[in-house]
Order: sequence, then C-alpha cells, then structure tokens
Amino acid sequence: MKVGISTDADAQYGPVVSSAHKQKVEDYIGLGAKEGAELVRDGRGFRLQGYEEGFFIGPTLFDNVKTDMRTYQEEIFGPVLQIVRAETFDEALALPSNHQYGNGVAIFTRNGRAAREFAARVNVGMVGINVPIPVPVAYHTFGGWKRSAFGDTNQHGMEGVKFYTKVKTVTARWPEGAQEDSSFVIPTMR
Repeated sequence: MKVGISTDADAQYGPVVSSAHKQKVEDYIGLGAKEGAELVRDGRGFRLQGYEEGFFIGPTLFDNVKTDMRTYQEEIFGPVLQIVRAETFDEALALPSNHQYGNGVAIFTRNGRAAREFAARVNVGMVGINVPIPVPVAYHTFGGWKRSAFGDTNQHGMEGVKFYTKVKTVTARWPEGAQEDSSFVIPTMR
C-alpha cells in the first residue's frame, strides 16, 4: 500500500520538503558552479535507498567561494557547505560579522589564542572551532543571529527550557539557633 500526503488543509506534518523546495536548493548549486565556485561535492541526483521518489539532496561542498557570489550573499537552506578563504585573521573575522545572516561559522586553526579571539569577536550565533558544521547537540542552544534568527529565543538547550519555564528566585539566610515562633516582620537592627 502506498501512502501519500493528505490534501486536508487542517493536516499538520511539520517541515515537509516538496519538489519545489528541492529544486530551489538544486538551482543554488547550479548557480554556485556557474558563478565560478569550485564544486567539490555535488549532492544533486542523490537517491536514498527505499525512498527513491523522495525529495533528497546529498551533501554538497563548494570551495573558493567569493563574497560577490549570490550563493554567498543568500542563505541556502540545504546540505550545502561553502568555503570562503581569507588571507588574514581580520578578514576572516569580518566575513561572517559583516554578512546579513549570522547563523554559524567555522574556523580551522592550531592557534588557541586565535580560536578564542575569533569565537569572542565574531558576530554570529554558532561558532565551530576545528568542527566543520557548528550545529550543537540538542542540549546546547541552536540558532543564529541577525537575519538567521527565528523568534525571541534559541531552540534547544537552556534557552529552549527557559521559554517553557516559570523562573522563581529564592534568596535565603538562616539565623543560628532555634526560633521560638514564626515572625512575619522584617527584623531591624537592635
């Protein structure tokens, strides 16, 4: 029995990728190659065994991407990683900091001071240090800054927990010794 997606307008499916969504990402991949980025790994044409009719795109990797390329200037929501190379530390710091989106960035270095300074100064929501994709596991926050933000708070981690939590702060100080009875007045100096 083949199961299809209901056409009921009230049906709730969560994020569903359609053929149109897949085509938008594939068009970006084609555009990146046309603009002159080096297509190291092409995810177009990927077929998942058992789901050959699904709308899947395999991992795609571009190298030598330039800042004037449309694929760099816009946010591609798909399995597309783009490498932009910088000559200096300040240039590397400025690239994501000055970009209209602020989702995530990765730096590859053996210099601990450079990694700490980059992470502290870069203007994005997620930073990977010697990690290719800075997407944390579920107990860490997930979310970008600037035009990559999605709502008032990040998903997952403590930010996600705080969204659903009513915070109560209790400050206590216990006097030494036993007290005969309860007192409901603020003690004053004697």
